Amino acid sequence: MKTLFVSYRVTDLARSLGFYTALGYAELGRVEAGDGARLVLLKFPDEPAASLELVHRPGAAAVDVGSGFDHLAIQVERLASTLEALTEVGLRPEPLQYPGGPGGPKTSWLTDPDGYRIELVEWPSGHPDGITEADFA
Repeated sequence: MKTLFVSYRVTDLARSLGFYTALGYAELGRVEAGDGARLVLLKFPDEPAASLELVHRPGAAAVDVGSGFDHLAIQVERLASTLEALTEVGLRPEPLQYPGGPGGPKTSWLTDPDGYRIELVEWPSGHPDGITEADFA
């Protein structure tokens, strides 16, 4: 088994698409789900398949992120230049952080238009992609 993608329900599809395309996602495809509802599948250019789905149901109440969901983590190559690029396109990433100390990963946070939190992560040089069993040895 493997995880296919994360799905977010969004209040304003155009506003959310603007945010996520500014973040670097590209639209892979759309599905009309009836009653005006739409599913939009997104991926980063280097990903082989969809990694994020935006679900818009025009007749539904506004999105309430609630207290159960925490955040989506996205790996970046160079966090400093990513933060500069995101700021230039109008997004507001939070300041760079070093949660594991100066030799650990670098992180920054963004919040999307519906309140979903996104953690941007740059691994230290030589660290494999993602978190593995080696991180807990």
